[in-house]
Amino acid sequence: MANHRRRLIVSFTAAFAALLALPAPAQDRSIVVSSTTSTEQSGLFGHILPVFTAKTGIQVKVVAVGTGQALDIGRRGDADVVFVHDRAAEDKFVAEGAGVGRRDVMYNEFVLVGPNQDPARISGMKDVAEAFRRIAEAKAPFVSRADRSGTHSAELRFFKAAGVDPKAGSGTWYKETGSGMGPALNTASSMDAYILADRGTWLSFRNRGNLEILVQGDKRMFNPYGVMLVNPAKHPNVKVKEGQAFIDWLVSPEGQATIASYKVGGEQLFFPDAT
Repeated sequence: MANHRRRLIVSFTAAFAALLALPAPAQDRSIVVSSTTSTEQSGLFGHILPVFTAKTGIQVKVVAVGTGQALDIGRRGDADVVFVHDRAAEDKFVAEGAGVGRRDVMYNEFVLVGPNQDPARISGMKDVAEAFRRIAEAKAPFVSRADRSGTHSAELRFFKAAGVDPKAGSGTWYKETGSGMGPALNTASSMDAYILADRGTWLSFRNRGNLEILVQGDKRMFNPYGVMLVNPAKHPNVKVKEGQAFIDWLVSPEGQATIASYKVGGEQLFFPDAT
């Protein structure tokens, strides 16, 4: 009986020692990045995130919505990092204490796309406000994302500069979709409608139909992207170390070179701007 008890004790001790020797569960090294649909639907994240994860071991979970919604997610503390493209809204986000340490990352430009029949006669124009005025004057179909995105904000700025209230045409020539850039482009393609797009998503878009770029090059169509950490003083759940590592990588020479290397059909979609 005593020998049996000793064998049990030895077996239990060995099993307990083996359990202690097992490696501790790995800490979850992941972050949530709240971003705009253009970074996701253009394919940029699919290009850069594997490089970042291979270097750091940090997984990135992207929530791709319009910029306004992305900032709201950050305000609620439901993301660690916000990566968007509406400078006025970003500055407000930081000023109200919702985000910290905004950094320039990259830029591209907006392009005004429309049917090759071009009923508003805007092809080749360099004045984006005048082009928007002509579209409204012609009551030509125009598709708006209407989703508080950076692209939607830019569209409203251009209509305002043109002296046009597009809401007056809502339901007739002005079509509000409440959708991301890709779905909105699909709608414009099916309707032969005008639409404002970021160049990155446009270059990645395959279902173009009769659509083509008609207006580009106006300096007001410059489209910068910024990144910032959600304020951990307001949201202690923010993964500061991992989130800052992502930001630091984006603006590092390696991150900037990785962004610059992303091309579709030989064309560069985003241009590094961290300096």
